[in-house]
Amino acid sequence: MTDRIWDLKAETMPRQEKNRLQFSRLRETVERVASQVPFYRQLFAEKEIDSSKIRSLEDTIALPFTSKEDLQNHYPFDMLAVPLEEVVRIHSSSGTKGKVTPVGYTKRDIDTWAENVARIVVAAGVNAQDLVQVSFSYGLFTGGLGLHYGLERVGSAVIPVASGNTPRQLLVMQDLGSTVLVSTPSYALYLAEAVAQQGVKNKLQLRRGLFGAEPWSEGVRKKIEEGFGLQAYDNYGLSEIMGPGVSGECQERNGLHLNEDHFLPEIIDPQSGEPLDYGEEGELVLTTLTKEAFPLIRYRTRDITRLYPDPCPCGRTTVRMARVAGRSDDMLIIRGVNIYPSQVEHVLTQIPGVEPHYQLVVSRDGSLDALEVQVEVQAPAEEHEIWSKRIEEKLRGVLGLRTRVTILETGSLPRSEGKAKRVVDQR
Repeated sequence: MTDRIWDLKAETMPRQEKNRLQFSRLRETVERVASQVPFYRQLFAEKEIDSSKIRSLEDTIALPFTSKEDLQNHYPFDMLAVPLEEVVRIHSSSGTKGKVTPVGYTKRDIDTWAENVARIVVAAGVNAQDLVQVSFSYGLFTGGLGLHYGLERVGSAVIPVASGNTPRQLLVMQDLGSTVLVSTPSYALYLAEAVAQQGVKNKLQLRRGLFGAEPWSEGVRKKIEEGFGLQAYDNYGLSEIMGPGVSGECQERNGLHLNEDHFLPEIIDPQSGEPLDYGEEGELVLTTLTKEAFPLIRYRTRDITRLYPDPCPCGRTTVRMARVAGRSDDMLIIRGVNIYPSQVEHVLTQIPGVEPHYQLVVSRDGSLDALEVQVEVQAPAEEHEIWSKRIEEKLRGVLGLRTRVTILETGSLPRSEGKAKRVVDQR
């Protein structure tokens, strides 16, 4: 069905031709970061990496990994491969030390990003006749603007409602006749419940849904589809690599087609770092092949998945990745927002009077995940509400998420002689 393939040449390219293109772009990227990015220049020297010795894609495993910590240690702009004046956009991913991880984009990067997103939305059946309601956050988070530009590229009319304000979301769906919904799967569940409560399902014209930014199951897909009467599609991306547009499902919905001409994928054992074969579950590692401002070599995404190279009935020849099963680290994903316990700790320890003892309680509030922060404060009980509101605002400013803060008396939380149990998952 070529009407559902945006870039026929790139997405149906024979494997040998694709591999040659990947190798050419890999060599160019490695040489460029070695000369333009001090971090890679030093790292390659320490590891005795010679780009001229990279003679095949198989030699990729000789290159060192790049981690989230590397990006944070070179905060904010030391990882850029172009002068700052060539950067036209800055987004960010979450940081583990109370700081975001800035990601820069050149004008060409923005154009490439839109093209990659165009591929995944067309694969999901979106076209120029659609009215697309984007219910992602707009801002430093890449989801909102990332999908927005790609949707405009294919000619869709974009309604940038952004996240939250559920009554307005339902009003827009009905009055404007939205045909596609873009959001996190958990917010889609919440919206579906509101649709059922108001009894307006038969007034909606939604036919497709593009959901991402957090792992979700087939069970959730079914509930979303039943709630709206649409077909739900998964898509994947991460800010450090580009944002949404790394991969997405076609009409077969049997794995997410990965844009291999722009991203070189690998699967490794998350513990040993050793490469795994196709079909084996492990951590996804990505190398950018066309990024100008922020190229990354063998970036450890911490996302757990599998890769499948076999042909897809849709006609695409790109490798498919299984839907992300989880992460190899301790990151929490609450309503599409990535949160590390250390981020919360950083905020708490900056507030005088707050004890360094806390616990994060994750629960289910209806269809949405909720985060409660339990923390000890040296203050009388009558001041607890004041402290709670103060800490909630501080956390919201850093996390971009509203949390509930419960103030406890000193000594209330359990102590540990080993590793403290910071997260209690009640879902």
